[in-house]
Amino acid sequence: MKPLYRYKLFLTVLGLFITSFFLILYWFLLMPPSKILVEKTIYIKKGLPLKKISAMLEQEGIIRNWYFFAGIASILGKKSKIKAGEYDFNTRMLPLKVLNILVMGQVKLHLVTVAEGYTLSQIAQLLEGLNIVDKQTFIQKASSPVFISSLGLPIEAGSTLEGYLFPDTYHLFKGMEPEEVIQIMVRNFKKVFNSDLAGRASQLGISPKGVVILASIIEKETSIYKEKHLISAVFQNRLKKRIPLQSDPTVIYGIKNFDGNLTKEHLLKPTPYNTYLITGLPPTPICRSE
Repeated sequence: MKPLYRYKLFLTVLGLFITSFFLILYWFLLMPPSKILVEKTIYIKKGLPLKKISAMLEQEGIIRNWYFFAGIASILGKKSKIKAGEYDFNTRMLPLKVLNILVMGQVKLHLVTVAEGYTLSQIAQLLEGLNIVDKQTFIQKASSPVFISSLGLPIEAGSTLEGYLFPDTYHLFKGMEPEEVIQIMVRNFKKVFNSDLAGRASQLGISPKGVVILASIIEKETSIYKEKHLISAVFQNRLKKRIPLQSDPTVIYGIKNFDGNLTKEHLLKPTPYNTYLITGLPPTPICRSE
């Protein structure tokens, strides 16, 4: 075979290779996987390797080829930057946009309303039902002395964040860390319970912690706004005179596995939350309050 012929053959093969390469790149990078737009919600678990993420995206029709997607993510140095969470995609997206969404962590947000009067356990149950956090992990974190102390709240050792997770509507996403959710709720609490409110409480002879406890009791006594002022005045008067508050909700909070039927026996049973037997406030809030 003459050298000139071999050279021409080499150039032809090289040209075909380059053309094929760019055609493949065009096919994968610049053409959406489908002509029909279909919305897809995909949840990527924490710790899932890039290969499985890519395979999932291909299976759902979000990308054309998992191998190319994983390769591009690796070449661009994005392999370890993909964030877990729930994402909204569609079958008309280009792969680089899909990759950018994953790297930026543009997860799907859910509106979650934490109602007034919810206890720590009820909030944890609500969040678990929406796959935001694990219930037990959330409660453990909300009861961790080390974590609680990092939040700068007036809470004594051995207490929980009961009463300090502000009732509101939040934008949360699936698979959040419990710490993140708690920090968001505590931040809202601090915005409301500011230095002015703390100053007014001090004038009434009530500590910041006492205000939170008293507010939680009032919240459980009634959900009617006008009645709250009356109940607050009654309780403040009883506290000044060292008269037991005699609040049923506090007694109920101190009963494990309460069946919904408050009896005379319950009212006579000594617990830290039985305000029929003790004077002053119980040791902790009994729910979230406004």
